[in-house]
Amino acid sequence: MSDHARPTGSQPIELTDMREVHRTGENGTRQRASSIATDEDEGEDAALPTDPFVPFGDVEPATGSILTFRALIVGCLCGTLVNASNLYLGLKAGWTDSANIFGSIIGFAVLQPLTSYLSSLGYHSQHFGPQENNIVQTAATAAGGLSNVFVSAIPALYQLGLLTTPSKDFARLVAITAAGGYFGLLSAAPLRKFFIFQVSRELGLIFPSSSATAITIRGMHLAASVAYEARQKMRTLAYSFIFAMLLRVVSQYAIGILWDWHIFTWIASTGFMADTAMAIESWGWFIEWTPAFIGSGMLVGMNVAASFVLGSILAWGIIGPYLVSHGLAFGKEAASADGLVSYFSLSAEFADAQHPSPRYWLLWPGVVCMIAAAFTELFCQWRVIWIASRGLWQAFKTRRQKGYAYTSIGGEKIPANEDNIRLWMWLPGLVVVIVVTCFITSVQFDMSVAETLLALTLAFLLSLLAIHASGATDTVPLSSLSKVTQVVLGVTTQGSASIESAQRLNLLGGALTNIGANQACDLMGDFRVGFLLGTSPRLQYAAQMIGTLVAALVAPTMFLIFASAYPCILSTEDTAGDGGNHQCEFPAPGVAAWRAIVLAVTRPESPIPRSSWVFSIAIAVLASAMVLVKNLCTSKWNRIQPYYPNMMIMAMAFTLPSTQYGTAMLIGAVIASVWKKKRPDGFEKYAYAVAAGAMAGEGIGGVINAILSGVGLDGGNFGTTIGTP
Repeated sequence: MSDHARPTGSQPIELTDMREVHRTGENGTRQRASSIATDEDEGEDAALPTDPFVPFGDVEPATGSILTFRALIVGCLCGTLVNASNLYLGLKAGWTDSANIFGSIIGFAVLQPLTSYLSSLGYHSQHFGPQENNIVQTAATAAGGLSNVFVSAIPALYQLGLLTTPSKDFARLVAITAAGGYFGLLSAAPLRKFFIFQVSRELGLIFPSSSATAITIRGMHLAASVAYEARQKMRTLAYSFIFAMLLRVVSQYAIGILWDWHIFTWIASTGFMADTAMAIESWGWFIEWTPAFIGSGMLVGMNVAASFVLGSILAWGIIGPYLVSHGLAFGKEAASADGLVSYFSLSAEFADAQHPSPRYWLLWPGVVCMIAAAFTELFCQWRVIWIASRGLWQAFKTRRQKGYAYTSIGGEKIPANEDNIRLWMWLPGLVVVIVVTCFITSVQFDMSVAETLLALTLAFLLSLLAIHASGATDTVPLSSLSKVTQVVLGVTTQGSASIESAQRLNLLGGALTNIGANQACDLMGDFRVGFLLGTSPRLQYAAQMIGTLVAALVAPTMFLIFASAYPCILSTEDTAGDGGNHQCEFPAPGVAAWRAIVLAVTRPESPIPRSSWVFSIAIAVLASAMVLVKNLCTSKWNRIQPYYPNMMIMAMAFTLPSTQYGTAMLIGAVIASVWKKKRPDGFEKYAYAVAAGAMAGEGIGGVINAILSGVGLDGGNFGTTIGTP
């Protein structure tokens, strides 16, 4: 998801401003919410370095081994929680979150008191410092990754009948996930010096979320009242987590009272403007009290939330009704006798150019808009492509000897470090991973070696852009870059293979790009945290390797749990059963977008309605123009940047027939705005804890609901539908 939360251009910002920079994402893309910097002791802001490209000078050095068993265990457990949460959020609305701040706060809150307690009992316990805290966060980030592909490409493979069942395919899902994850990790490892030292100042690569994570870790370890402040922050996060988890679990038994407020259904039940009220209800306009998306709105800010709602209004409040009224799209009556009409079907009857549903018609403008914006962003980033190519070529020509001093674009000498990642640490492993990936894709997915190598090459090249976007704007455009891969692979395989084979290649190639860029961005962000805190990059690299293995096992397992409990995830129809009156709880908008692309580039005939195609071209031109204005006229538009619509998020709303998520995010953004204005100190200290706890809590509650559904104890069997249509 290019996913823009707050455009920063290529200019560096001060570290004191990083607490306001957040990440969001679109369908199946990555959302990294930056930390709320801590201000536990007076004058801390004054102590912050004014140059964001030098390490912190007041961080205590490591006094012992920091790659400890306790750090890895706590980090991987935190990552597992976030991984499960991300699968839930991604299937709900294509939204995922990073475990960077969650892992750093939990790591400190658990291991710092534990170390002190064991020492008070007379046991020798190694001091828990900021570098070990960084290892916890690194392991958490790695273990919390790789879920993105399971809310996009993998379900699309099942919906198109290209795989059998998640339970039967579990081993090969683990294999392809691990292969893609380690490819991204190993291919990005040698780029640390390039992105962290050589071009960071030139391109303004401050990695806002990562820098804010480092500030948070530093602040927790420096604060005079550290124990009290840490306990308060941990308590806030725990309360938020428990509340959100319990609400998600309990609400399924009274969904219309505790979770979804169908206000227009309530109005219709009184007899007042019943037809109009039910017509509005049919377009999905209701309020959902989802802590996860309210928390997400607290982090992403008003621009993203308002863009999301604006896109929903355009798609499901203006364009959709216009299409139906003019006979360009069609709905079907629900089985209930209350006047509801379903406009969101993607069944064979309504996924047709001659008889489309509004959802199918609007899917194409949304996807085409994303692709246009992605290619335009690609064009606007010509400088990073040129600098990266030049830097890599120079590195290839020059044999780096021990003690060699790197030269940044600005001319500063960066001396070599004994902890730097050497050639032997990544190249042999990368060769092995490439060979193994070719073997896996050939044996398990019938892909040729040439096709796999093309997909991996695209994954590496596009991961460079993803890292640049992450460092400069705090966004990771995973979905957009994956769509670029899909388009390229679609062109190269046109007419050269069966449709089924071409579709499988297309989705798997995009999946490899998604996974590889995901891990590459996570690794580079962790290197940025380690650079500021003085953590050994080798030990961070090792923690990432371990965390990636955990993620490769956890992400497919969580997907198996959800797919078993909610089979509709694997279906192209948005209703369950013959009656058609039960909408799938997980609309999975990212999956629909991936499936739409693969159908468009592999079918011999056009699957797109002509009117939809014409509108798609128009909105693509508009999106490209707006991206160009944003990138090329930054100095002239500084004042209106906060009010500039985010085209990626607006386009995402076209693919997501669930207006309640944008509404919930807007509620969260308003809460955050008022809180920050009225109580800025409290907001800085506790806002992220509240939001992170709410997001993780609802995600874990969703996992519990999936388990309850699997054993027949869910709200569908024991709950009430009072208040629902």
